[in-house]
Amino acid sequence: MASPFEAVPFEAVADGVRLALRVTPKASRNAIAGLAATASGGTALKVTVTAVPENGKANEAVVKLLAKAWKLPKTSLTVVAGATDRNKIVHVAGDPADLMRRLTALVETAKPDTGNSDG
Repeated sequence: MASPFEAVPFEAVADGVRLALRVTPKASRNAIAGLAATASGGTALKVTVTAVPENGKANEAVVKLLAKAWKLPKTSLTVVAGATDRNKIVHVAGDPADLMRRLTALVETAKPDTGNSDG
């Protein structure tokens, strides 16, 4: 049986990429914290933000963090599902092929710690 972490937390759509997130508000720092399995058996990108989950502040912090990490304008990222939930879907507008390359590279650096030490 395959590990859910072998899947990627995003998919190409006609006008960009849809990204599954698991957001932790009120964290000690803003960070992309790796990958997490979802209840449906998929994979989500774990994101932590210091903002509180009130009046959209945490969503704004997530958009700002991801835009900075991927060197994209904040206007190209939109929370399309889960605005008041920890589990969110973010739409990233742009060229799907270019975005898939960028996100794949990011996910490679965000692989979960399996406990194995390589040295």
